[in-house]
Amino acid sequence: MKSKRLQGLVTAGRWTLPAAIFICTLCWVLTSVLLPELTMTAGEEGGSVLWQSARTLLLPAWAEHLVSFLIYAAIGYFLIELNNRFSIIRMRASVQTAIYFLLVTVCPEMHLLYAGNVAAITFLFSIYFLFKSYQQAQASGYLFYSFLFIGAGSLFFPQLTLFIPIFWIGAYSFQALTPKSFFGGLIGWTLPYWFLFGHAYFYGEIELFYQPFIELVTFHPITLWNFPVWEIATLGYLFLLFIVSSVHCLVAGYEDKIRTRSYLHFLIFLT
Repeated sequence: MKSKRLQGLVTAGRWTLPAAIFICTLCWVLTSVLLPELTMTAGEEGGSVLWQSARTLLLPAWAEHLVSFLIYAAIGYFLIELNNRFSIIRMRASVQTAIYFLLVTVCPEMHLLYAGNVAAITFLFSIYFLFKSYQQAQASGYLFYSFLFIGAGSLFFPQLTLFIPIFWIGAYSFQALTPKSFFGGLIGWTLPYWFLFGHAYFYGEIELFYQPFIELVTFHPITLWNFPVWEIATLGYLFLLFIVSSVHCLVAGYEDKIRTRSYLHFLIFLT
């Protein structure tokens, strides 16, 4: 009983998230001071040529840590909003965000600015609007915004486009996929590329428009043992958390509403 009380105080306490934010902020500052030489090697930053150009031209080196920190903070906030709006987890919504902040902070290499940072926040917005389309009679608007954020993120991280079929399957399971919403989502995904085409055509850099599609169909071999040890350890730990939580979700899913079960099953399928 004593241990359960301690667990409850940590998971449902109002000071858990502020304490995690304070620890993360302190560690972030210490990383910038103690590891000033921390940089990503060539090819590690990922993303498209458009992302690498924007990262080089728009941000000085000292600002990357700050922008990365702000993006992670925004992701943490919208994780709370996502749970509060759709009641995905049956407990206080701050504990999973606190764990998320601590997991990011414990890996100093993740304090740098990657294309995956932008891809993550656009992906989160996309999931939000997809969930909003659940059993909506007029779901085309929600799917338009959902796929719009996938398209915007894919400008910098083209592989996001590969998730579109999974989102269509999710929309179908949410009873939101109709011919109108299907084409609404398709228009939403192409909208950022219309702007990119206009920019590339006006400045005579049409190859800039082709580049995301070239990178999308270019597949590089992935050898797990070529990853750094910290990345393998992080992936392994997250995979273990996924297995445990998925099994718990499937076994105890009867305690949730049908709508919540649909959201959770989609997240399991997506992961």
